Amino acid sequence: MTQPAEHLSSLIEKRLTRRQVLGGVVASAATVSLGCEKKATPQKQQTNYEDLPTGQGGSGDQKNTNASTLGFQEIEHAIDQQAHVAKDHDLQVVVSWGDPMFDDSPKFDANNLTPESQLKQFGYNNDFVAYLPLPQGSDNSDHGLLCVNNEYVSAEIMFAGVEYKTKWKTMTKQQTMVEMAAHGHSVVEIKKENGKWNLVNGKWNRRLSALNTRFDFSGPAAGHDRMKTTDCPDGRQCTGTLNNCAGGVTPWGTVLIAEENFHGYFGGKIDGGPEIENYKIYEVGKNKHSWYRFFRRFNVELEPNSPNLYGWVVEFDPFDPQSMPVKRTALGRVRHEGATTALTADGRLVVYSGDDQADQFVYRFVTTAKCNPENRAANKNILDEGVLSVAKFDADGSMKWLPLIYGQGPLINANGFQSQADVLIETRKAAKLLGATPMDRPEDAETNPVTGRVYVMLTNNNSRTETNHANPRPKNIHGHIIEMIPPEIDGKVDHGAESYQWDIFLQAGDPAKEKVKAKYHEQVTEHGWLSCPDNCTFDAKGRLWIATDGATNTSGFGDAIYACDTTGEGRALTKQFFRGPVGAEICGPCFTPDNKTMFAAVQHPGEGSSFSKPSTRWPDFDENIPPRPSVIAITRHDGKRIG
Repeated sequence: MTQPAEHLSSLIEKRLTRRQVLGGVVASAATVSLGCEKKATPQKQQTNYEDLPTGQGGSGDQKNTNASTLGFQEIEHAIDQQAHVAKDHDLQVVVSWGDPMFDDSPKFDANNLTPESQLKQFGYNNDFVAYLPLPQGSDNSDHGLLCVNNEYVSAEIMFAGVEYKTKWKTMTKQQTMVEMAAHGHSVVEIKKENGKWNLVNGKWNRRLSALNTRFDFSGPAAGHDRMKTTDCPDGRQCTGTLNNCAGGVTPWGTVLIAEENFHGYFGGKIDGGPEIENYKIYEVGKNKHSWYRFFRRFNVELEPNSPNLYGWVVEFDPFDPQSMPVKRTALGRVRHEGATTALTADGRLVVYSGDDQADQFVYRFVTTAKCNPENRAANKNILDEGVLSVAKFDADGSMKWLPLIYGQGPLINANGFQSQADVLIETRKAAKLLGATPMDRPEDAETNPVTGRVYVMLTNNNSRTETNHANPRPKNIHGHIIEMIPPEIDGKVDHGAESYQWDIFLQAGDPAKEKVKAKYHEQVTEHGWLSCPDNCTFDAKGRLWIATDGATNTSGFGDAIYACDTTGEGRALTKQFFRGPVGAEICGPCFTPDNKTMFAAVQHPGEGSSFSKPSTRWPDFDENIPPRPSVIAITRHDGKRIG
């Protein structure tokens, strides 16, 4: 029997007693190629991973931030009804829930929501954001497609008279269908004119929804008996996508969207049957919606296999609105957060993803085939064949990728796996049997385009109980960030290697409070520290931009975007750049190719209040309109690059 894996907190404790990890890092690198095209080869990094200097994080009165290469003046920790950005920057709302997307879209009417209108309007609670230049394959920073996940809805703010705690019992079928129509993904064409971004009702505009969009399955689990339902009789095509959180873009320009908290959409009697262990592992039915009351495919009593149709990474082509989106089962079934890509040294595609729950794992998928830089169509199905692995972090600073392959190690018939399809449908079970390291809610994972290092956002883990002298945080309410360091082959960063190095980039929380054990650069200010890192991105210089989710609950101020250097004297010196309105989570930061616009998603503004008495009416501030989740664009007054 496989021994229980050592928890990541224990490993952190060992590593922080062995060495200090947060000081300046000396690195010299040209841009790493993350696409199919040929780019500059990174130079060998000059970092000694065993002898990094100390950077513990300073007290609240330290104001000298000269070590940072970031030129903006940071904003303060606070919380109010507005959104705020650093001085000398402009903030524009580009698109909001309910905005028309097509020539025949009805005007938004908060008091007359219908599923028919919602399917032609921008979806709710925007999360992942990607900007894809037009024409396809160009680096145009003034005209492109905005591809946005619509993760879920806040029904108590969306509808009058709906209460948060009892909404699944009281919502009508009409309201439920509106809710389903607002889920999924929205593709909108946008164009920058006279310094402002405008929506275009273009031919690429598209809505993917949980209500009526059909999705193909591909890969080892497609067609398996455990994937067959009334809605999906052959196990190869189903209706809907659920709770899409973070995502990614492939080098050939398709979009990957990750189905996260699918477990809460199912109801019915859950007390037996062949999938009962599967239900328990994924907590199916724990957070109920009203959907199962009206739609058979969400009632596990009638359709016990239905939850197996969700929890996958979905690929679709935003440049072909008629194409069928595909759930790629080779990448495994978990509560996916993120699906970001990189390349191995020999040109195969890598997809990194986290499983967003306390004590779950970090995953990597490596394709068998190489990415073809000359033929976009040749990459169409390469995500169907490859090796899915899970991360095991060791105390000596090394980490291993453990392959999830049927018939190897504990992944055998005796443990309930009859095929590779079973391994992928029950990825969590397989990963635990292999001895993967339980993590503190692994969410987004992004690759630094300059150094090739991979940064994993670990939002928090309130249930952690173990303590020790080096890192006494029995409940990691603030979260931290892990830095995964692939090796090099002939001067190229190799994301396909079996073993990496790893480090702690920062530990979040208030560094002025000794008991928190936060760790940043020593010059971090009283407004520069953060809590609950969630999503992230990098600018062209390899600086990290971090979006948070949950800071209001843990620290009393609004969720925000922070930025910092990842190398040099300003490593881990975080500065607050943008702050959202009360109740909002900040998601999906991304840049245009010229780095002159940052897009970000402001999700669920006013959360915790109600339709009739919202805590904010951002962004409209109209008494007839509730708060609306929106995508914003941030630019500088002088038109130069952000940061």
